[in-house]
Amino acid sequence: MSSPIVPHLEIKGRLHSAAPILASLDLAESIAFYTGMMSFVLMVQLDDYAILGRDGCEIHLHVCSDPLIPENTACYLRTPSTDALYREFKKLGVRLRPPQVKPWGMKELYVIDPHGNRLKFGEQA
Repeated sequence: MSSPIVPHLEIKGRLHSAAPILASLDLAESIAFYTGMMSFVLMVQLDDYAILGRDGCEIHLHVCSDPLIPENTACYLRTPSTDALYREFKKLGVRLRPPQVKPWGMKELYVIDPHGNRLKFGEQA
């Protein structure tokens, strides 16, 4: 008697989270901006690398000497309320414009760090 053919079950991996790695021309200045102006907490600091966290999200920073890299880098962070972040960041002194609804259906808030990295915060409009 032959045994039934059992199809191969493919085991797929899962993703848990993502952490953007942004370039920093001056690590101390970047850490001061993210902790002082954006309420991130410094989790790890090495000579040329840092990890900051907030609300379960991480941003990693690495030292870089080429200003074109941060000036051409962006990351997207989802939030339940761009309006709440706008009020918080404005109160902390971040220069930014109010959130705007974009044609792709997201309400977005943009922050540019001291070295030119663009942080885009978005929620479903």
